[in-house]
Amino acid sequence: MKRILVIDDDNDFRKMLCAKLTKSGYEVVEAENGVEGIKRFTEQEINLVVTDIIMPEKEGMETIMELKNIDPALKIIAVSGGGRSAPEDYLNISEYFGAVKSFRKPFSLAEFVKIVNNLI
Repeated sequence: MKRILVIDDDNDFRKMLCAKLTKSGYEVVEAENGVEGIKRFTEQEINLVVTDIIMPEKEGMETIMELKNIDPALKIIAVSGGGRSAPEDYLNISEYFGAVKSFRKPFSLAEFVKIVNNLI
């Protein structure tokens, strides 16, 4: 079974996304920030990472860069609802740093799972 790591500080969003991915046939590992996400990633085999961009402890951009240093072939999806600037700004930058796809919150779960299926 393919394993997905979901990193997001919004507990409700993270739980909802994890439930949808689990229903879609994936094993899901959760982390509430980038520091915890990096730790989880190094503890087990992860096939795909979904990370929020704006988080405490370690921002998503920093998390993406660190994960790509550990595993350059890792596929990462970035998600963001924005911060001080528009979500698109963060998402465009995330792709520059190594995310293969990005989604602006809120997004279609059906479309999201379709992309996950294509990436894994």
